[in-house]
Amino acid sequence: MKILVINAGSSSIKYQLIDMETETLLAKGQADRIGIDGGNFKQKADGKPEYKIDIQMANHAEAVKLVLDTLTSKEFGVINSLSEISAVGHRVLHGGEKFSGSVIIDEKVIEAIEECCELGPLHNPHNLTGIRACEKMMPGVPQVAVFDTGFHQTMPDYAYLYALPYEYYEKYHIRRYGFHGTSHRYVSMRAAAMLGKDPKDLKIVTCHLGNGSSIAAVRGGKCFDTTMGLTPLEGIIMGTRCGSIDPAIVPLLMKKENLTPDQIDYIMNKKSGILGVSQTTSDNRDIEEGAKAGNKRYQLVESMLVHQLTKYIGGYAAAMGGVDAIVFAGGIGENNPQYRTRVAENLAFLGVKIDEELNAKAKRTSVEYDISTPDATVKMLVIPTNEELMIAKDTMELVGKR
Repeated sequence: MKILVINAGSSSIKYQLIDMETETLLAKGQADRIGIDGGNFKQKADGKPEYKIDIQMANHAEAVKLVLDTLTSKEFGVINSLSEISAVGHRVLHGGEKFSGSVIIDEKVIEAIEECCELGPLHNPHNLTGIRACEKMMPGVPQVAVFDTGFHQTMPDYAYLYALPYEYYEKYHIRRYGFHGTSHRYVSMRAAAMLGKDPKDLKIVTCHLGNGSSIAAVRGGKCFDTTMGLTPLEGIIMGTRCGSIDPAIVPLLMKKENLTPDQIDYIMNKKSGILGVSQTTSDNRDIEEGAKAGNKRYQLVESMLVHQLTKYIGGYAAAMGGVDAIVFAGGIGENNPQYRTRVAENLAFLGVKIDEELNAKAKRTSVEYDISTPDATVKMLVIPTNEELMIAKDTMELVGKR
């Protein structure tokens, strides 16, 4: 069974075609600047030359057509016809309280995703555009929605509720939802497999660290708590997001700077975080190089991130009544050994102890590593996340039950 995985953004579509019999990635690509001048498209496929082209795409339907045409082309493609694609799995950001797991898409599901657009205004409308485009180009092919929020629906009410008037939860569904759920689910499952244990017997803290970052407490294979909230803004410092701050800062800055709600929202989401503190970059690779060269502001960014990682991981360990493993995933989590070293030193009191030789090896690879020393009582693991494979697995499972 071949599954096409689609991740549709406001002006882009990222995709992978996976052969689920062997879990082999056949092709991956991206259509950028859809509906904008300067459109471009690229695809890498198994055994084929890389395909790159500058091309204008008026809408997502045109972009999906380009994806399908390239996948089936004689020169760059990996399949002979679209009939080889058994199903399409879509990443959907926000499912609210409506979805605790992945679902086959029908009109009722589409209506529910539309209702969640208020909770995910920057993502859900574009996820829907990708779904509609695939419906148009691949009529009759089953489609599955895999929600970023789904994994976190197992949180207890005392973890997901905010201490606001309860009526706002009842009226507007204001609560903690959490995101990156597909990644947290994947790496926690892989952690259990690496440790040779049943997920039900483990307490794991998973750290998905990239331009967007979140941490999750996974107890017994289920999400117990997570750092992101109603939106992806809450939690740990990120590339351009401020993470958790004193809420009173918002009205204060609005008054001082004469800002509208949209303007303060833009500042917190697009001008803050690593970019806000450094004032020059949101890319942690730049931060790492600059910090080594002695840039004090960049060193401050690193110390802030290490402090917050230590605080959240330690807090989740306490809340779960212990921790068996700490997982680092995502671009920063997988590729920055020095963060793992500093966090391990801070958490040595828990029984965390790492092998620095293994830690140094676990950088910019696609290999899973247990970087703990033999005498460590809490394991530290580096697990490259694979959200696309998780989406494809869910899709295959649901379609196979039809």
